[in-house]
Order: sequence, then structure tokens, then C-alpha cells
Amino acid sequence: MASTIVALATASGVSSISIVRVSGDDALQIAQKITQKDNITPRVAHLSSLYNRDNQLIDQAIVIYFINPKSFTGEDIVEFQCHGGMIVAQEILETAIAHGARMAEAGEFSKRAFLNGKIDLTKAEAIAKLIETKSVEGAKILAKQLKGDLKKFIDESRDNLLRATAYSEVMIDYAEEDIPDDIINNIISQLDSLTRQIEKIVDASHRRKGLIEGFRVSIIGKPNVGKSSLLNALLSYERAIVSEIAGTTRDTIEEQVRIGSHIIRLIDTAGIRNAVDTIEKIGVARSLEAVEDADVIIALFDASCPYDDEDLKIIELLRKSQDKHLMVVLNKIDLNYLFEVDNLKDFDFIEISAKHDFKLLTDRLESLFDNIGSDEELMLISTRQIDAVLKTKEAILEAKEPLLNGELEFFSYHLQDAITALGSISKPYDSEEILDKMFGEFCLGK
Repeated sequence: MASTIVALATASGVSSISIVRVSGDDALQIAQKITQKDNITPRVAHLSSLYNRDNQLIDQAIVIYFINPKSFTGEDIVEFQCHGGMIVAQEILETAIAHGARMAEAGEFSKRAFLNGKIDLTKAEAIAKLIETKSVEGAKILAKQLKGDLKKFIDESRDNLLRATAYSEVMIDYAEEDIPDDIINNIISQLDSLTRQIEKIVDASHRRKGLIEGFRVSIIGKPNVGKSSLLNALLSYERAIVSEIAGTTRDTIEEQVRIGSHIIRLIDTAGIRNAVDTIEKIGVARSLEAVEDADVIIALFDASCPYDDEDLKIIELLRKSQDKHLMVVLNKIDLNYLFEVDNLKDFDFIEISAKHDFKLLTDRLESLFDNIGSDEELMLISTRQIDAVLKTKEAILEAKEPLLNGELEFFSYHLQDAITALGSISKPYDSEEILDKMFGEFCLGK
């Protein structure tokens, strides 16, 4: 018999309502002891007094009982919707534990839902990511996974691979017969189609991961072009030190800011130039690392200074970063205009003043993020899912050559690897240890 678990299902801190969730065979019995009620009707909200083990009143709260299997975990669940704040919720937790429950591990509610067949892993991971998503578009993508869009693709693709394997096994049994060309061509066509789909989905997933994790936007440029001023302006407070002294920023500064419906990770970097002292060299190295890690690069140039070799270094860096989304920005247009714009002819640049008017930049950023999110392609939301489909693709490619050579045993062997890898996205045939590791990354109470 599985133990009965309890956890706080809402975020810690001051709030109007907190929810304590109990799941397991003894959930109803524990609820009856806490409420001192013999009858708790399933799926009905009961306003009830709650008492601790010493019969002292804890709170008046809403109590809802979900009878198995019609609950999230597939077990009996009782939810106590009490007044917010840690004191009341903590006392309910301690009382439930005193009556026989134990504290749930991170992700244990979702793990039980998976093991009881209430959700598959695509939905479980979508639940975890939905809590963390950094954009409205990201939430829409995850809602589709909760609805079952990814599972549908996995199931249909797996059925096609199983069908191809079945053809292969039949042909092995009748090896003395010639294999009809149309069957082989049909199998190859299906495998090629699935390979192309996988490539598209993986590419879309890499491009759009910022919708869930938050796009990394690095502000780069030579010293004193206004990078820190732009960071402060976007944040609406003085986060970075600003001065006329070149090289004031020695390290990267990372903050979150909302642009439209997206929360982005904005990174101010040290000015990129041929540094002299050791500390500045480290800062420049970290700036270059930030460029490598960025989804979007805002390259800032100073309109009030003539174009020089340090600006050229930034342009050369941009030319090496064509796989990124680039925004070239000419700053300080409110001052004397000395920059030769012909040097930016290879880029679609915009003009702003970080101190006075930068709305054109925020509009461009919002449009960029919205366009990235408008792709209707399926999206893989975890490294585990991406690794699984890449293993599937690799196994399919390895299976094609034996098929063309008539080596059907080897073809079936590689195709079984593809089926196992693909199926692991929704229901893995892996050990309990792997499941513990995956669900252990969830929030407590989920």
C-alpha cells in the first residue's frame, strides 16, 4: 500500500489562500480527523473548522474530497483551502503528518499521477514547465502538450515504426520470396518523412526555447556607448553604474524585464575592446561568452563618436554571429551626430536615445519575440525530449542501409531502437531511478 503524502500546493509566502493537498489511501481518514466530520461528500466544497491533534482550532477552511480514481493522482485526494500565510498552512501540514501522512517529495504528486495512468510524461513535463514559463506564447505551447498534441505525434509515429517492423518480420519469415519493391519504397518514404518531421521539430524547439525559459538578450558594444544606460532605462531603475569613464562595467549584469507578453533575461556586458588590465580582460572574456549564450544580441554604437577600430571589432563579431537574432542600434542620437552610418550598411539598424526615447527598440524586440512564438510547429520542452527524438532519428538512419541491402534482421534491430527511444518521451521503459530524477525537478506539491 502506498503511503499517504501531504504538501503545500501553492507558493510559500503571504497570500489570501493557501492549499494543502493530501493524497493516498488514508487521505479521507486524515481529513475526517482534522475536520472532526464523519461524512465528507466527494467533489463538494465543505466549509469546515480545522483542528490540530490537541483539539485546538486552526482555521475555518474549504475542504474538498476527490475519490479515486477521479482525481489528479488517481488516489483519494483531500484539499484544504485555508487562509494564506505560512503559519496556518504549516499547522495543517504538521497535523496531517501527526495523523499518519508523510511530507511529499518534490514532484511526487505528478509521479503518482503518471504511475497510476492519469498522465503521461509529456503532460507531466508540461505541468512543470507551465509553472516556469516566461511568456504567454510559452503557456499556449504547454497547454497544447497538456491537451495531448505531442503525445498524438509520438503515438502516430511509433505506430508507423511498428508497422514497418511488422512488414520486416513478415518478410524475414518468407525470406525465399522476393520482396516487392513497392513495400520497400513505402517503408523508406515513411522513414524519410518521419526524419524530416523530427528535424523540423528539433529546429523549432531550439529556436523557441526562450518562450519558456526566457530569451537571453545580450547588450554588447565598445566601452561607453551607453549599454548600462540602456539596461537601466529598460529596467526603469538604476541597476548598473553609469559614468563617463570607459570600462566602468567590468562584469556581466543579468536582470529580468518584461517586453510585451515576454519576460526576457537582459544581460549588460563589459565593453569589448583590447583590454590592458587583468580585471577588464576577464570582463571582456565574459562578454564574449554572453554573446555565445545569447538568443538575441543588441549591438550598440555611439552616434556621437566617429567610427573607429573598436566599432569594427563589434561588426566583425556580429558577422560571426549570424545564427543569432541581431539588433544593431545607434545610440545617443540626441547628441552631436558624428558616426558614419555607411559602416552599418550591411545591417538593418535603428536609432535611439537610451536616456530619452528607446520605444522603437522595445517595439522591435516585442515583434521579434511574437514572431518566434507564432510558429505552429510542435515543440519539445526539455533536453530529455530532444535527446530522445535525436536518438530516434539516428536509429532510423542506421536502419535504412540494411533495408536497402536486404539485411532485414539488422533493419528490425535498429528500428526497435527507434521505437524505444521515441516511446520514452511519453512512457519510458526505464528504471525507477530515472523517474525519480525527472520528477525530482518538479516543485514541491506538484
